[in-house]
Amino acid sequence: MRNMNDILRQAQIMQGKLAKLQQELGERTYEATSGGGMVKAEMAGTQVLRKLTIDPKALEGGDVEMLQDLIMAAVNEALRIAKETAEREMNALSGGIKVPGLF
Repeated sequence: MRNMNDILRQAQIMQGKLAKLQQELGERTYEATSGGGMVKAEMAGTQVLRKLTIDPKALEGGDVEMLQDLIMAAVNEALRIAKETAEREMNALSGGIKVPGLF
């Protein structure tokens, strides 16, 4: 029975570490730009868009489709960075074991 108790204790320790990492990741900010910095997206580690900045120069041409593409590119890149960082750090902590419900 001692082995089972050790396993349960280790699982509880791992659960605490994963919860702490999730909280830390949620507090981080990831940034990406597009159009040479004309559009900047800031994404929270929780994969929520925190801030979107558009340089007024991006509006001068009046090309709405180009601006939409720049916004999508910046937001998608910031989201990709946030997801990849979370997956990499979770895998490092869990030893590569896929834990259901985590990112």
